[in-house]
Order: sequence, then structure tokens, then C-alpha cells
Amino acid sequence: MILVSGEALIDLFIGAPGAAGFPAEAIAGGSPFNVAIGIGRLGRPAAFLSTLSEDVFGSFLAEKLNEAGVNSAYIQRLPNVTTLSVVTTSPSGQPQYSFYAPDSADRALTPEALPAQLPTDVNAIAAGSYALGVEPIASAIETLLRREAGSRVISLDPNVRPRVVGDLMAYRGRFEALLGYAHVVKASDEDIELLYSTHDLAPAARAWLQRGPRLVIITRGEKGPLAVFGDTILERPAPTIEVVDTVGAGDTFHAGLLSWFDGNNLLTPEGIAGLSEAQVIAALDFAAAAAAIVCTRRGANPPSWGEVEHFIAARA
Repeated sequence: MILVSGEALIDLFIGAPGAAGFPAEAIAGGSPFNVAIGIGRLGRPAAFLSTLSEDVFGSFLAEKLNEAGVNSAYIQRLPNVTTLSVVTTSPSGQPQYSFYAPDSADRALTPEALPAQLPTDVNAIAAGSYALGVEPIASAIETLLRREAGSRVISLDPNVRPRVVGDLMAYRGRFEALLGYAHVVKASDEDIELLYSTHDLAPAARAWLQRGPRLVIITRGEKGPLAVFGDTILERPAPTIEVVDTVGAGDTFHAGLLSWFDGNNLLTPEGIAGLSEAQVIAALDFAAAAAAIVCTRRGANPPSWGEVEHFIAARA
């Protein structure tokens, strides 16, 4: 089972203003939340470790996890409000976010509230986004990763959100410290640019690799993913699609990557350390196909395993 930890929130999609104001649509979101949903939709065992509000939005998020088959045993409900992420999209479908998160539930997880131990069927932990940089959940996740890194795969995605984490250099330092616990890192070219002010992705990925991970993957939108592991650098093409928006694409890629490894009995520290080039290519292509499908839909709406296989077969 893949345990995902981090924020869960409401993405409030805002349309062009009209005479009556702004049309809006509220959709379940949050990067780690989307990863958990994506894994569940792909049919792999998943659980979500976080705190949700007791309000109507918190109940809505809990129901979405339940519908996707995500184990809710590690979710706590609190009276805090739910974070709202107001989303507008550019003409190319790129999302732009504004966060409204005072005293919100999604950052309220404390180290003391962590489960005393995890069952043996938890073979991986995925974490990321702004939950790694806001308290108290950042300290809770760090405590969990430090405790569990020796026996389970740790996968990280910085998914940098400057408007929430504030000081990017402080966030970078905290993320780099977590790399010592990680086996897999998935990031975007935008994350690299925000954290290091560079478009030179391979050296940045190699620098992360030297801190402990066995596999670093950088997604590059329509250019496709880049993977660095051992002495190897791989680049794979992205499927050609008609983009509706890219909300949740990176999260779905992360979910697809971990699900492919899990479905092929490779989601163990030994399995990740021993990956072949052919296995990495297959994992990247599967994850890229899952992300491409999401880009053809409104919002973060991950596909099933069968949908991904059909998408790949149709383009073979």
C-alpha cells in the first residue's frame, strides 16, 4: 500500500466575469490528495495521511477519497477551515493559483498525531508540495520520513508553491534535507527554475541524486519527462494531445509512476535501486500517458489503469 501525506484542499475554478459576477466551480484538490486519488483510480492500494476539516468541504474531500478506494484510516477530522485555492487558467491551459489558508485543516497534522507504527503492507510513502514547508505538518512529515526511510520507498515531489511557503531559500533547504530519506524524486522544470533559477535540468537532477535518491525525474510539459539514475540520463517524448488544462497533470504523473512500480513489484528500496533502463522507460511512458489523459479533462480527474493502457495502445 502507498501512503500519501500532505495537503487536501478545494480548488475554486474562476471563469471570466459576467454581469452577475464570477462563475465558479469547486473541485477537490491539493497535490498529495490528487496523488492519492490517482493511485486509487489506477487500482493500486493507497491510503491518505492528513487532517481534514469537519466542514462541508472536508466531508466532500473525504467522500472523494472514499470513491477512489483510498484508505481513510489515517485521516483526522478537525474544526479548522478548509484551504481554498482559487484557480484561473491561461490561454494555454496553465493554472495560476491564489491560496486562502488561514488556520486551515490541511496543515494541522502534528508529529504527536502520527501513527505509532505503520503496518507491513505499507511499502511506500509519497509526500510533497507546500505541506513540506508549512507548520506543523512539515515537521510531522519530516518525522515520518526519518522514521520510515530505512524500510519503505520514499517518494518526494516539491511542487513549489511560493505564495504559500514564502521564503523559497528556506523551503529549498528543508527540501534538500529530506532528499537524504528519499528513493524517488519527481519534480517539474518549473520547480527547478523556482528553486535554483536555472533551466539546466540534468545538473540539478544529478545534484539531487548525489544527496541520496536513486531516481530523479523532471517533467517538462510537452517536451516529456527526463530521468536521471546511476550514470544514465533518459528523455522520453510526451504524447501529443489537445490540452483542456494542466491542473493535476504532475500529480497524476507521480501517481502513475508509483502505481506502475507497485504493479510490477518494483516499489521496494531494492527494486528502485536495481531499476533497468527498460523498466524506467516503461514507467515514464505509463506515467506520461496518465498525465496526458488528465490534460484532456477539466481539473484533476485521473484515469483508470485500463484507460491508460488503451491510450498507449491507441498510439502504438
